[in-house]
Amino acid sequence: MRLIFLGPPGAGKGTQAESICKDYNIVQLSTGDILRANRKHGTELGRKAQSFMDAGELVPDQIIIDMIKEELKKPELVNGYILDGFPRTVPQAEALGNLLTDMGQKLDTVLVLEVPSEELVQRLTARRTCRTCGKSYHLIYNPPKKDGVCDLDGGELYQRDDDKEEPIRNRLKVYENQTKPLIEYYTAKNLADNINGLGKIDEIYSNIKQVLDRYK
Repeated sequence: MRLIFLGPPGAGKGTQAESICKDYNIVQLSTGDILRANRKHGTELGRKAQSFMDAGELVPDQIIIDMIKEELKKPELVNGYILDGFPRTVPQAEALGNLLTDMGQKLDTVLVLEVPSEELVQRLTARRTCRTCGKSYHLIYNPPKKDGVCDLDGGELYQRDDDKEEPIRNRLKVYENQTKPLIEYYTAKNLADNINGLGKIDEIYSNIKQVLDRYK
């Protein structure tokens, strides 16, 4: 099974992707992780990417595609994968489509996790972090035993700058502007499956399984 997982920040993609990988015996591919691994191991592609980053430029799509191509050759991906963080744009989606065609592969579906913006703002602004040990909490879903205090070391809990409302709304706006054409692209190809991201985690996962079981 091969799929792409799209969803805004705070939609719960990470939690759901973990369950999908476990139940369907597939691998989650994060382009951020792939890029970091190539740089760490000093591969030719990693060195090329580093040269652009050192110059303060974005890594070109073709380098990312070439990295993904090498990743898709690995035997542990024989059962399939979830692509996380790529594609982000229609040109990237087109390049990915060409790559998969060349490799004799095809996408089964593009899961689109949908959550209203106001719900996402509420979720994301409720995150807190321990100043001492860095442990994360959520005031709604995973609150500390004592308000404002870390359970582990008694450190002060604080709200990171990127968990405040204005930066979150900016991130959501960027996501919507960037991803809407991508969703339209995959919808036109009859590949998009929209998932309601509201409700309990297991309820959302049940909806995802109903979709994925069609492709088993």
